[in-house]
Amino acid sequence: MTLEAKLEELERRKRESELGGGQQRIDRQHSEGKLTARERIALLFDPGSFQELDQLVVHRSTDFGMEKQRIPGDGVVTGYGTVQGRPVYAFAQDFTVFGGSLSETYAAKIVKIMDLAMKNGAPIVGLNDSGGARIQEGVVSLGGYADIFLRNTLASGVVPQISAIMGPCAGGAVYSPAITDFILMVKNTSYMFVTGPDVIKTVTHEEVTKEKLGGAETHSQISGVAHFAAESDEDCLGTIRELLSYLPSNNLEDPPHIATRDDINRVDAQLDTFIPESSNQPYEMRDLIRTIADEGHFLEVHQQYARNLVVGFIRLNGYPVGVVANQPAFLAGVLDINASRKGARFVRFCDAFNIPLLVFEDVPGFLPGTDQEYGGIIIHGAKLLYSLAEATVPKVTVITRKAYGGAYCVMNSKHIRADMNFAYPTAEIAVMGAEGAVNILYKGAGGDREAKIAEYREKFANPYIAAERGYVDEIIEPRFTRRKLITTFAMLRNKRDRNPPRKHGNIPL
Repeated sequence: MTLEAKLEELERRKRESELGGGQQRIDRQHSEGKLTARERIALLFDPGSFQELDQLVVHRSTDFGMEKQRIPGDGVVTGYGTVQGRPVYAFAQDFTVFGGSLSETYAAKIVKIMDLAMKNGAPIVGLNDSGGARIQEGVVSLGGYADIFLRNTLASGVVPQISAIMGPCAGGAVYSPAITDFILMVKNTSYMFVTGPDVIKTVTHEEVTKEKLGGAETHSQISGVAHFAAESDEDCLGTIRELLSYLPSNNLEDPPHIATRDDINRVDAQLDTFIPESSNQPYEMRDLIRTIADEGHFLEVHQQYARNLVVGFIRLNGYPVGVVANQPAFLAGVLDINASRKGARFVRFCDAFNIPLLVFEDVPGFLPGTDQEYGGIIIHGAKLLYSLAEATVPKVTVITRKAYGGAYCVMNSKHIRADMNFAYPTAEIAVMGAEGAVNILYKGAGGDREAKIAEYREKFANPYIAAERGYVDEIIEPRFTRRKLITTFAMLRNKRDRNPPRKHGNIPL
């Protein structure tokens, strides 16, 4: 065979791989509102940067006539490239090839790319669109999943891991995304569940659709499994690119700095009157976050889940910061089971990847009720407390209004190693609200109840006693919040803190 013929043979095999399951299946993928694996890869990476590996790999199965069906690439595209100029490793499951089902060699391709990402300290992005384990291969397919789960676990806290669910993801396959740091789903075209509607109907006699059981809106609003619900494949991939822009490549690096034209000394006079005079009147915490952020941009995470707590990323003078904030506009900003879990997971991610934490506090306490107590609010609330106490990154708190009871302690108080705690003049730092305190202090006593409430509020429902004891480092004018935070995080940039030597802590789960 001549050299020219050899090159032609290579090109033929590559074209066969790129065609995947064939044009008919590609057309079907498009008709369902989904991009192909290669189209997704092209949108994720910087143009021309993606380098594919194992393009010519085929499965080794000979049962059930599989030896007659060998497609180069075997249903998953793997490789590396750059996203905004930084290295990223990725795999994209190809539903046009055997329904994207996972084989032994398919799993080996993913494992190889994950090992390379770990060795080279770069993020891993998984684009999931698969019918699950390849039944024809039996236990070796299941073993392949377990090989991937192990690497997800070992990579946790070492390199960022992002999973996009862009089609089906069911059964054991869901546990790889579940271990990763962020899960994105696409509305109307993706779903996740451990057992499907047919099995549920057989076992429990419940009737439910795939979308209702495990669609993007279900997991982004009810279960909290998904951090983002995208409108389309394009929207999903764009969100991944934006998310990566806030994250370091690995746990030994700092988050990327991006120059900003937003004045670090910008003063926002409207913040002086932003907090309502009535302590029971709601306000939109996200407006406050956007006001102090560079260019007013806030990438919110878990936007539709546990809306009484807000988490996400901003930049201050170009430096990424993770924000955790009570949301007075929803359930008065109380902490409950879901909010505590949501906050704890986000805090631990930021701490693992050297992203400073900013806490905006306006919390009346923990949500009361038998549902919360029976559901384990004690354990779940402790997760948020544990995660903030454990975190060694720079930690700054701004108390905007209420900071009551145990929730005051939990929300990054000075007592759990917050570096700097600020309070607005509107802050109320006390064991409980004035009305509740008077009910206990003066139970059964006569006199003017309103006067007693006013007296308690004047004496305790303010930031000054906490400031006198050093629990609050400074009471600041709200208009200067942005400048104060930028200078504070700059001061803390070289912070060094560490926890006692141990294999790992035992966070309440």
